Amino acid sequence: MAEIQQQADSGKGGKKRAKKMSTKIDMTPMVDLAFLLLTFFMLTTTFSKPTVMEVAMPVKPKPGEEQPPIKASNALTLLLGENNKLYYYDGLLDGTTKPELKLSNYGADGIRKVLLQHKSNPQLVVLIKPDDKAAYKNMVDILDEMNITETKKYALVDISKPDQELIKSSGL
Repeated sequence: MAEIQQQADSGKGGKKRAKKMSTKIDMTPMVDLAFLLLTFFMLTTTFSKPTVMEVAMPVKPKPGEEQPPIKASNALTLLLGENNKLYYYDGLLDGTTKPELKLSNYGADGIRKVLLQHKSNPQLVVLIKPDDKAAYKNMVDILDEMNITETKKYALVDISKPDQELIKSSGL
């Protein structure tokens, strides 16, 4: 508790001065209260849980079991390029025809509109092909768009040489 200490009179004559009082405050109760409050808040708060997206991976096929090929009419290919560029084309890239490459962005008015336009096809498979120089953030953005648009079938595929050449020759 707070104590007031008085200095003793020295016994000398002369003017009487006001006695100087010094105060000493005991900080123990305030420290106890601080630790009690700290303990209370630590025990009553909940830790924030990180948000994660669950990605269901397909089961590995057994040896000798063939995967059915994807029809070009049911495919949408997304190419993630460097400098936050996103290209897409309908169908698959085969050696016979050159698809029309289009440029989009990662926003709601970009790739999300494209995915929603293709939503009418229940057999749609989206092939996501990130370039070696593509940013990791762009890959996460594309996976978020797949989740937002509720696209169920998509695959992460290595980008091929013809796809890289298509990007270079497009001039976009």
